[in-house]
Amino acid sequence: MSERWRGTAVLAVALFAVNVVARLVTRFGFDGDDTAADRVSLGMFMVIGLVLAAVAFVWGRRRPVAAWGADLAAAVGVALLLTVLVGPLLVGDNPFGGGAGTFFAQIWLYLAAAGVGVLLGYLLLTALGLDHRSQSLKRYAELRATKPRRVVRR
Repeated sequence: MSERWRGTAVLAVALFAVNVVARLVTRFGFDGDDTAADRVSLGMFMVIGLVLAAVAFVWGRRRPVAAWGADLAAAVGVALLLTVLVGPLLVGDNPFGGGAGTFFAQIWLYLAAAGVGVLLGYLLLTALGLDHRSQSLKRYAELRATKPRRVVRR
């Protein structure tokens, strides 16, 4: 497996692991307490957003957006499918047990957390001028400034 896909797979597994931990905490720590379960879910979405912000910040420094954006979308897609379809099975629930509303709400909340996290990470990176494009433009400007001027003879 190439290095590019290894990083994507590790990210997908890490995002799924965050969900599994949140489900296990809810199951064994707050079984039956809906308010605590909602707080744990909110914390899970915040952690997912922070992880994706950090990944977007790190990957955005090394590669152009078109290269890492597709990898990030693939990792989020795989993690989302695992979270929605496999995650409930790990704690003894049915993925569709709460009805279509709950099922699709999980998907939208996950995508919202992922989108906000990636956006914040990339915006911070761009605001600091550390993104791949800004660094390329900086290197180009430095190269153009160091070239001696050509003398024109009449």
